[in-house]
Amino acid sequence: MARGKVQLRRIENPVHRQVTFCKRRAGLLKKAKELSVLCDAEIGLVIFSAHGKLYDLATKGTMQGLIEKYMKSSRGSLEAQADQQQPILQTQYDQLDAKNEISMLKQEIEILQKGLRYMFGGGAGTMSLDELQILEKNLELWIYHIRSAKMDIMSQEIQLLKNKEGILKAANKYLQDKIEENTATDLDFLPMTTNNPYPLTILQNEIFQF
Repeated sequence: MARGKVQLRRIENPVHRQVTFCKRRAGLLKKAKELSVLCDAEIGLVIFSAHGKLYDLATKGTMQGLIEKYMKSSRGSLEAQADQQQPILQTQYDQLDAKNEISMLKQEIEILQKGLRYMFGGGAGTMSLDELQILEKNLELWIYHIRSAKMDIMSQEIQLLKNKEGILKAANKYLQDKIEENTATDLDFLPMTTNNPYPLTILQNEIFQF
């Protein structure tokens, strides 16, 4: 006849529970020692009883040495997992940041559109204090950019006028020099009227009679 399946559950009788604990603990420690000897394995076993009493076994070295070795190994494994998960986490964070930024931009655009309707409608409708503060902040920013663009355009126009002024001054000086040069040439060839039937002409401070 086949043996029925034993259902594992807490033993209610404290005496039977303590006896079972002692037997199973001894068997577990024995199996751990056998496994260490047969397979040359390092085994660390820690057991706490229901009353908090500690039972431990280190088949090679000390329990502290095994714990340190375990911590070092698990730390390296966790770091490797973290390195593998870092790009995935970074991508998720970037996607989350992008979604949050898009949501904030949509909300800000809705507030600005509502503010424009509020202004052009003569104050019709209602806006909350937070919405009005956001609208005021954006209006101040717009005014700053408008003034900056205005100053840039004015500076360009002033520079253009200065360039034109310089060109006109240079042209005026050139024409003035030409006039003075022509005037000096005309004075060198002035005729002189005398009673002599043959007029005299002054040419560079010399008198020639014809």
